[in-house]
Amino acid sequence: MHKAGDVVLGGLFQIHFFSIFPDLSFTSVPQQPSCYGFDVLGFRRVQAMAFAVEEINRNSKLLPNLSLGYSLYDNCFSLGIGFRAAMSMASGQEEHIVLDDNCLGSPPIIGIVGESSSTRSIAISSVLGLYRVPMVSYSATCSCLSDRQKFPSFFRTIPSDAFQVSAMIQILKHFGWTWVGLLISDDDYGLHAARSFQNDLSQSGDACLAYLEILPWGYDPAEQKRIVDVMKKSTARVVIVFAHDNHMINLIEEVVRQNVTGLQWLASEAWSAAAVLQTSRLMPYLGGTLGIAIRRGEIPGLRDFLLQTRPNIHHDNRYGNSSVNQFWEFTFQCRFAPPPAGWMEGGGALCTGQEDLETVETEFLDTTDLRPEYNVYKAVYALAYALDDMLQCEPGRGPFNGHSCGSLQKLEPWQLVHYLQKVNFTTSFGDQVSFDENGDALPIYDIMNWQWLPDGRVKVQNVGDVKRSAAGGEVLKLNEDRIFWNFEPNKPPQSVCSDSCPPGTRMVRKKGEPECCFDCIPCSKGKISNMTNSMECTSCPEDFWSSPQRDHCVPKRTEFLSYHEPLGICLTTASLLGTFICAVVLGIFIHHRSTPIVRANNSELTFQLLLSLKLCFLCSLLFIGRPRLWTCQLRHAAFGISFVLCVSCILVKTMVVLAVFRASRPGGESSLKWFGTMQQRGTVLLLTFIQAAICTAWLLSSSPAPHKNTQYHNDKIVYECVVGSTVGFAVLLSYIGLLAILSFLIAFLARNLPDSFNEAKLITFSMLIFCAVWVAFVPAYISSPGKHADAVEVFAILASSFGLLGALFGPKCYIILLRPERNTKKAIMGRGVTKS
Repeated sequence: MHKAGDVVLGGLFQIHFFSIFPDLSFTSVPQQPSCYGFDVLGFRRVQAMAFAVEEINRNSKLLPNLSLGYSLYDNCFSLGIGFRAAMSMASGQEEHIVLDDNCLGSPPIIGIVGESSSTRSIAISSVLGLYRVPMVSYSATCSCLSDRQKFPSFFRTIPSDAFQVSAMIQILKHFGWTWVGLLISDDDYGLHAARSFQNDLSQSGDACLAYLEILPWGYDPAEQKRIVDVMKKSTARVVIVFAHDNHMINLIEEVVRQNVTGLQWLASEAWSAAAVLQTSRLMPYLGGTLGIAIRRGEIPGLRDFLLQTRPNIHHDNRYGNSSVNQFWEFTFQCRFAPPPAGWMEGGGALCTGQEDLETVETEFLDTTDLRPEYNVYKAVYALAYALDDMLQCEPGRGPFNGHSCGSLQKLEPWQLVHYLQKVNFTTSFGDQVSFDENGDALPIYDIMNWQWLPDGRVKVQNVGDVKRSAAGGEVLKLNEDRIFWNFEPNKPPQSVCSDSCPPGTRMVRKKGEPECCFDCIPCSKGKISNMTNSMECTSCPEDFWSSPQRDHCVPKRTEFLSYHEPLGICLTTASLLGTFICAVVLGIFIHHRSTPIVRANNSELTFQLLLSLKLCFLCSLLFIGRPRLWTCQLRHAAFGISFVLCVSCILVKTMVVLAVFRASRPGGESSLKWFGTMQQRGTVLLLTFIQAAICTAWLLSSSPAPHKNTQYHNDKIVYECVVGSTVGFAVLLSYIGLLAILSFLIAFLARNLPDSFNEAKLITFSMLIFCAVWVAFVPAYISSPGKHADAVEVFAILASSFGLLGALFGPKCYIILLRPERNTKKAIMGRGVTKS
């Protein structure tokens, strides 16, 4: 189709599906290729360009005093035919193009609208780019065409596949589909889309490919059966297809043959609006398909323009309006005279050219869903606005060398490329049109859903869109309530290789499989994972432990010898009981302080001994309860000083008994002068002061302190008092042991003395108990962890205290309370004489 004008725009469109090339025998002049299989939608795109040119010519504000023409060619879905057409337009070698006699005229065309295919666009742009002839595609989406080094004059009004791939990934992410299959066509469109898809998937980590298959170009039953077998065996329920509708037809036929249902299809823009696949026979398999579709637009007045289409009965078979005539014949199923042989005999009708388009149902007149046509419309206007900007250039202020401007008489293609790069306008539909540094338009796609209605009809519904945000990311908007899912219940399917790992577990990839295939391993103790599909388990802080579900950290249980647990209650009760008994015994002795049995055994030391035993019982309480700094510092000091006071009293009593016995012998009176009342008190104080000095030095040099011990148990904190200085603790115990051993030895030596003069046997027995308890204490204390060490020490304190109390004061209380007749001086002296 051609229209004369001051400036001519070229166009490349697919008006026929198939082409037949002549036999190149090189023995005669080759004939032109022939095309068949009329494409009504392709012809509507041709008419959309013609309409845009006519509309611009009527616009007094855009390119005033200048008429646009067009020269439009059919590529017949063939690279060879499309390439030859482009070269013819760029060079002006076709016979029907008549140039001015002035060779300084503008080139035959100033720019080309096309191509519809990425492969043909790559081939044509690579050559046109050498001469900087601008080419604005309405349908080529290959991301490779964004390379400005290879394609310096290529522009497009459709987003590139890089954005379409990102849009697909956004949909996968939105529905949680992580395990998908990918089918592509064996051309630049499919191969580049696959490469981009795999790169984006690996970077985002949002999904994995279960398989990648290349669809054959022609009818290949064996290959198509193999591909469908792969789809059937795979656990991926989502299938993404970057291919054209002619690739999909044969594949879907094989899907129907094998009755493969339960798949969720994601369609690229190349077949998301393919009416040939939207039939009730295929809806059990393709129903619910989600597709990326070219942005829908509105072109006011286009339908009226289409209704004005009329055939040229006297057309030229080579050039003329043959495409219009073919459209007419295709629409009304008639033939222009002369008809083909046998046409009339077969009942065929002749075309008159007066048929009414409004009387037939044809997609040609459906302008409610203009998508590629809208891109064609924008491409024509982009070239027109670029040319208008160039013609409005003021001399001396131009963008070229010496601030020169481009002119229509000496127009260079690269000059128009310069203005095309900066074009920026808004369509009547409200869409902004501009190109980035790579010649790509502002990216936006509609999301379509193939809906299977109850009456059997098929409806393609717009359910959202995806566009590039100001920040550079993709923004997906979906109205899920409007989406039809071809599953029971009507909900999106699940498509994962492995189910999500719940909190408390971590993902471990299966060897040799994609990263979406994994096992879920529970986190080890002390570690948690509070999110799904976590790759790592994180350790809890020091004072925390993992919950039983391993999904959050909880404070560790604390352990210490508590007043509220049975062991602590028993030890506290025993301590208070011992203190009470000491008080009772002290009361008894005070009440009977004038009796011989009390007076005969140094009553002052006895009272001191009872008070010190009382302190020993009470100091054990410091070992019960949560350790604090003051209790840790006081417990061992109180324990050491109390026991030294107690043992000192016993040691002095033993020495006094031995001295009294020696004084009773002739010449032994002088020994008593060393054990008077003052000397006894001084000895006890001196021995106790030494222990106090040891404790003071210990506390000042390396004081005991509370400590949170996590070494005994991982899941709980043991609160304990560390001794600080092991040497200080050893010296404290050693000093007590030394005094106890001295008391035991002296009492042992005096064990056979008359009962009237001493209690050496009782002291010997009590010291034997005391030493046995503390000898057993040392290994038990060292081997007992945590609160058990405190329990061992409290038990040793109580056991030794009860041993001393019972051994020293039990027999005396028995005599005082139950045998008062023996609590006389005569009885005591008599008993002593009898035994001697």
